[in-house]
Amino acid sequence: MSLAADQTHDHVFLGADHDRNARRTFWVILLTAAMMVAEIAAGAAFGSLALLADGFHMATHAGALAIAAGAYLYARRHAHDPRYSFGTGKVGELAGFASAVILGGVALLIAYECVLRLLQPAPIRFDEAIAVAVLGLVVNIVSVFLLHDSNGHHHHDHDAHDDDHHDHDHEADHHHHDHGHDSNLRAAYLHVLADALTSVLAIIGLVAGRSFGWLWMDPLVGLVGAAVIARWSWMLIRQSSATLLDTVPDQTMAKKVRTNIESDGDTVTDLHFWRLGPGHAGLIVSVLTPTAHDADWYKQRLAGLAGLSHVTVEVTRR
Repeated sequence: MSLAADQTHDHVFLGADHDRNARRTFWVILLTAAMMVAEIAAGAAFGSLALLADGFHMATHAGALAIAAGAYLYARRHAHDPRYSFGTGKVGELAGFASAVILGGVALLIAYECVLRLLQPAPIRFDEAIAVAVLGLVVNIVSVFLLHDSNGHHHHDHDAHDDDHHDHDHEADHHHHDHGHDSNLRAAYLHVLADALTSVLAIIGLVAGRSFGWLWMDPLVGLVGAAVIARWSWMLIRQSSATLLDTVPDQTMAKKVRTNIESDGDTVTDLHFWRLGPGHAGLIVSVLTPTAHDADWYKQRLAGLAGLSHVTVEVTRR
């Protein structure tokens, strides 16, 4: 049996845009916190429960964004810490999962408040509430644009970092390599998008209420918003938990690994393929072979597959 013996190498599997995403998240935290204080102050001044509720609702989003920012800092600070066997690339996934759970809680709270309002309509000071809701929407739109263009579903210009001894061609098969998304940024993005959505729906409900006296319109559109936010939360929980549990990030890529190795009568007897961080995947593969090829030969056969940042090959001869 021959095991690939690699020289000492680092295990930094942070996303290509890690630091830029961190900076953007910090700016969004500042905007969100400022708006949160303004809404709570305005709600207290105008005696508006709706504004107070939205202010505290924004506080939960500020908390979730703080988790995202903390994750970026922690991942960067401990990137070279040997205690983390495969680096800190998945810290963002953990933060994304926590934020998704908070987002689900926000959806439930909004739904609860809306049902209470439907059962017991309360008077609303429409002019003040609409003015602050519009200001909140402006802040949310700025935040959405700050986080949008590097959001995982829209931005794929990452180049996966490779150790010197893994000289892969990242252009090959790049279009199929879809585990470069940053769940931490995705979570922060969905939080500000949820805020923007609730602001839009609040404005619609408030304008309809002021124009036609439909007090039920405000909580009704709130329920619609809660349903949409709950769906986003569930989607992000599924996505981040899949990475945390080391599920295979790309079944087609796993098949290509087998295809590339299983030639000349070789057989893949064991294969572990998982996500290490945005744009980085790990691979451990065991090969049973009748030939005299060593581990490096098989690594060369995998060189055209994008995003394989940490490859270990075990060879057993028949």
